[in-house]
This record gives sequence, structure tokens and C-alpha cells, in this order.
Amino acid sequence: MQPPRTPAETETALAAELRTVRPALLSPYAAGLPGARAAVLTRLWRGLAHEPLPWVTHRAAGPDGLTLRLADGRRLHGPRPDAYATATTVTEVELAGTAYEHPAALMTALELPHSRAFAAELAHSVASLALSRAGQVPSGAPRALWEWEQRVVDGHPFHPNCRSRPGFSVAEQLAYAPEHRPVVELGMVAVREDDCRSTGAWPYREAGRVLIPVHPWQARHVLKDEQPVGNGLAAHPLMSLRTLAVPGGPHVKTALSARLTSSVRDISVYSITSAATVSAFMESMAGRLDGLLHITRTLGAVSAGSPDLAAVSRESPDLYAGPGEQVVPVAALAAGIRPQSPAWLAQFSRLALTVGLRLLELGVALEAHGQNLLVVLSPAGTPVRLVYRDLADIRISPARLARHRIPVPDLTGRIVTDDESVLRSKLFGSLVAGTLAATAGSGPALREALRAAVRDLPRGPDLLALLREPVPAKALTLMRLSPERPGDSWARLPNPLAARPTDSPIGHSS
Repeated sequence: MQPPRTPAETETALAAELRTVRPALLSPYAAGLPGARAAVLTRLWRGLAHEPLPWVTHRAAGPDGLTLRLADGRRLHGPRPDAYATATTVTEVELAGTAYEHPAALMTALELPHSRAFAAELAHSVASLALSRAGQVPSGAPRALWEWEQRVVDGHPFHPNCRSRPGFSVAEQLAYAPEHRPVVELGMVAVREDDCRSTGAWPYREAGRVLIPVHPWQARHVLKDEQPVGNGLAAHPLMSLRTLAVPGGPHVKTALSARLTSSVRDISVYSITSAATVSAFMESMAGRLDGLLHITRTLGAVSAGSPDLAAVSRESPDLYAGPGEQVVPVAALAAGIRPQSPAWLAQFSRLALTVGLRLLELGVALEAHGQNLLVVLSPAGTPVRLVYRDLADIRISPARLARHRIPVPDLTGRIVTDDESVLRSKLFGSLVAGTLAATAGSGPALREALRAAVRDLPRGPDLLALLREPVPAKALTLMRLSPERPGDSWARLPNPLAARPTDSPIGHSS
């Protein structure tokens, strides 16, 4: 078994592949490495500073920064972090008197359980981020939705694995990753109808067989015995990489059994069989919100009995733009592609919180992060309503639905819960600690936007919790260092709306 690569070896190996497949990117790739290291280190330091890590015994903030005392007696010191910032950059963190500029080197030096595996992911994240940035060229304003999505170059605004793509060669990243702007040819695998589970009206069929669109990476690395047949689909990859926009047609979510950021994402048989029910239910719930929210309907879903061979077809969000309007993924706003004023941010925050809180009161918690949530902009650029896509990770509360005399859908499994903390964490962790924080870019900007947004909202128990309690956020670093623990882990961030706002790091698990 070969020893793991050092960060430098990972970066050099990527450069060697690049020299073969795209030598013109070698120079911008090398020039982008220092910035990529700092970008990933910034995300990692935020996690170390704010998450409930069991091996951090004490945190002390002072005028010169933040010091963490570790269980083994060592001290970890870095800048005082803003839990909601995306515009600041951390270039160096000191562990036991040694300065580290590379996040993977720091993680290796910490010598924690699972830290070497996480360090390898961080090294890959740095190298892939430098590659993603190297291929960017100036161009005009995006027009199609997929063009907006392909402008989100840096990936997740808070996850250290923002661009980690283990299992992808350089050639495959260039061929399939959205920020490299490729057109991807999806293959079609033919399966007998009797061997499939499906819901909705599946559009791809041939001679009594069901045709399942397959991502070429999946076909090569996972479905080695399945040979695509017939004509495939030429499509534009979106932010999630495994979901692609068919020009003039639907968005197709494919199975892609690779680890992206936190986990290996598949399409479970459960999500296939429940897709039509969830879609119809959410369409009816959106109808209760006075036109402020649209749901991209699931058109059809199919599985050949395996999460490795499945696909979902759903509407394009572009269908919900009126004359002169534009649908923009919120992650593009957070990435600074369309900078907004404080007044605009307050308008958008009010719209997003109105929709999120009203749905939560009725009995649905959205996972409203910047990839799932889109905003419809008027011709003047004003946020007028929202579009939500990908219903796999929402949560539905039968008790709340019953209180409002709303029929409970025939669903079981993880999507159903009456746990108040789970429901609020799902919405607030994605919308406030994720979408709104990243769009605002800093704690102070988020505080001002939220103060303006909540001024006229009804003071129900969910809003009061948001006003008074720490803000839940997924503990992304802890989750990567705890692979044996299933499900989500949570941090509790300083509440920007508290009477005495503080940026002192705190953390609790739940």
C-alpha cells in the first residue's frame, strides 16, 4: 500500500496530468495555488473555530486573534473568525509554534482520528480549486440558468471540501465539471420495464424498455458491465455536477457514486418511489404562499433497483420566469457574480424568510441552500419570488400539518419528523447560516439584512427561536472527521440578531 501523498505531491500530480491534457492551463493553475490554499484554509479555520470538536477543550478570543487549546495540550492560533464571512481570507494558522499555510498540512499535523484521510481530501480540494479558477475567462452577463450555475467556480462557500473530487482525473474534471463549461453526453442504459421502479411519466423509452440516462463517469467507473445504447442526451452540467440541463428540456439528475464535499450522493430507491408523492404535495403547499414560491415539479423518476442506476427528470426553473424576468440560483449571488446593495439584500432576506417561515409553520422545512434555492428577478433586478428544486432533503411534520388541517401525504422514512429541533435546524441551517450568510458576506452585513427583514414578520415561535437562540449550522469539518457517525452533526453559531451580538466562537452538538 502506497503512503498518502503530501499536499505538494497532490498538486504536482495534477500538474503532470494537466501538462498532458490541457497544457495551456499549467501557468494559471500554478499561479492560482496560493489563493486556493488560502480559500480552503479559511473554510477549515472557520470549522475549527466554531464547531463542537471533542478534542478542542477551550477557546479564547483576544486582540491578536483566536487560540484553541487542544486535549493534548497543544495550542492552535489564528485570526479571529467571523462565522458568516465569505470575503475574508486566512493565509496562515499556527499549531504549537509552527505556522501552516496549507490546510492539508495542518490537518496532518493535528494527528486526529481520520485526519489523514481528511487531509487527502483537503489537498485534492486545493488542487481542484486552483484548476477550476485556472480555466476562467472574462465573458458577458449570463443569460441561461446553466450559465449562471457554471459561474459558481469556488463551490460551497463554507465547506473545506468545496472542490474535492476524489476519483476524478484532470481530464474528467475538465470534461464534466460545470465551472469548465463542457457539454456532457449522457449515455442511455436500457432496462426491462419489469426490472424497474418508476413514478411519474418517464419520458425515455424504447421498444418496451426503459432508458435510464447515465453520467459518463458512472458508466466508466461503476456500471462497467452496462453498455449504453442508442442516442444519448447532450446536456450542460449544473452546480451539483450530477444534475444536467437538457437544452430546451428538463433537468436530469443522474446517479454519480463519487464523494463530493461531504458524502457519496446516490439516488435511493426510496427517493424514486416517493418522488411523485413529494412533488405533488409540495406543489400544493407552494399554492398556499400567494405566488411567492414555485416548486420545480418532478416529471418522472426511475431506478433499476439500485442507487447506482437511477435518474430523475424535473422541470427547469426557467419555466417560472415571466417576460423580462430572470431566474438566478442564489449561490451565484453569494459568489459575487451579481453584487447587491444592502437594501436589495434586505428585500431578498425578507422574501426568503417569509417563504421559509410560513412553510415551516404549516409543516415543511426546506433545505434552502444556495444550490436548491433560486430567486426570480424582475426586469429591474428586484427579487419578486422564489423557486425551489430537489425535494429529496426536505422535512415534513405531520403534527404541524394536522394543526392546519392539511392532509398528511402518504410518506414514511427520514423525510417525516415532528422533532422541532430537526425542523428548525433544517431550515435555519440552510437558509440563514448558509444562503443568507453567504449572500451577505459577513456577520455585520447579515445582521443588518436580518434586522430589516424580520421587522414586520409575524412573531411566531419559529421566528422567536431565530431571534433568540444560536443559529444552527452543519458542522462540516466535524462530519468529515467523524465518518463512523451517520447523519448530520450541528454547530450553534453566534446569533447576529441577539441583543448583544458577539463574534465569540461557541459550539454545541445535537
